[in-house]
Amino acid sequence: IEPTLDIEKNVKLSLLMPLTSKWDIRQKVWDYIEEKNLANFPRPVHNRIPNFKGAFGACSKVTELQVFTETAEVKVDPDKPLEGARLAVLQAQKTLLVPTPRLRTGLFNKITPPQGANKEQLRICSSSQGVKDFSVPVDLDAKVKVDLVVVGSVAVSEKGCRIGKGEGFADLEWAMMASMGAVSESTVVVTVVHDCQVVDIPDELMGSHDLTVDYILTPSRVIKTNCELPKPHGIIWNKLDTEKLKKIPILKKLRALEEQAGKDVTLGATEQGSEEGGGEEVTRRKLPQTVTTVYLGGIPTGLRVSELKAALRERKAAPLRLTWQGAQHRAFLDYTDPQVADQALEALQGLCLNGQSLQAELAKSQRGQRRSGQRQRPSAGQKPKMPQSEITKETEN
Repeated sequence: IEPTLDIEKNVKLSLLMPLTSKWDIRQKVWDYIEEKNLANFPRPVHNRIPNFKGAFGACSKVTELQVFTETAEVKVDPDKPLEGARLAVLQAQKTLLVPTPRLRTGLFNKITPPQGANKEQLRICSSSQGVKDFSVPVDLDAKVKVDLVVVGSVAVSEKGCRIGKGEGFADLEWAMMASMGAVSESTVVVTVVHDCQVVDIPDELMGSHDLTVDYILTPSRVIKTNCELPKPHGIIWNKLDTEKLKKIPILKKLRALEEQAGKDVTLGATEQGSEEGGGEEVTRRKLPQTVTTVYLGGIPTGLRVSELKAALRERKAAPLRLTWQGAQHRAFLDYTDPQVADQALEALQGLCLNGQSLQAELAKSQRGQRRSGQRQRPSAGQKPKMPQSEITKETEN
């Protein structure tokens, strides 16, 4: 990564180790912002879109863009550092659309300030509390045409490649809007970041579902990316599963509409279990008769299983099955055979999440069987067998 200047201390963001995945880049940016004290509340910035110092000034530059003067409806993400962009939209008396939290109650809400609202009232409307108190839901059937989209980022390149916090909501929001006809390839996408968040991101890290950006606003610059990568054209259904549809009900309605239109809406592999408050999470796929299990320890408190899955995918170490035991700060990863497990072990060395190094090694139950490296797959409904020393109550905080 080629770092850019930190405008506060005139130092460079030094990313010394090779960065081979999105998660590596996220971790380095988060660590640097924390180390240099470049963020306001909430802290720490890990697993967040950083609320960097100077965010309000950077957001105000959105009004300098020609597309802003020409636009009528603007969608701005609810992240704290984008509060200034939401205020700019309201002050310009344009329609402000904000996605609902985690998309659980719909796609987005329209912010409706009080009649004749003054600047202070508009400032309140642009805050997270104001977004809740002064909004009305926008139905899927509503004829919405979004001319400008403002998203938060953890890292972004001058070529327009963007990395979010790893949960995929900005990408999914765009895909859903594209499916509705609310956005198109020509819709302008802007991100607002600190100068140190502008880094080199290899094109090969970007997937077909990843949203790219056209403009980058920082405290010191306005960057036009001239991005050559296409924006997603709609929802890629085989990247979603039934659990995602349960968590985001509006996806069910969109899927039914696209199925009626004759589109392929086949979902990807189903994942069972719960990420939060539901005990053990097991990602289930059709398993071979024998599997090789890797133990992953040192999982930090507060890490979501979705974040671990993203890190595994980015390191090309996704298992056939993941058994999540977050309360015990560990997980078990099942692979097809010892060779694949060894490749995963190598890829997982040095894995650091939320500032904490994780420990990856062959599960204890198999170390005595290293020659074969395999164990029998549990029958349906059974939990994976673990050595007695490793068995504890599998409930998550």
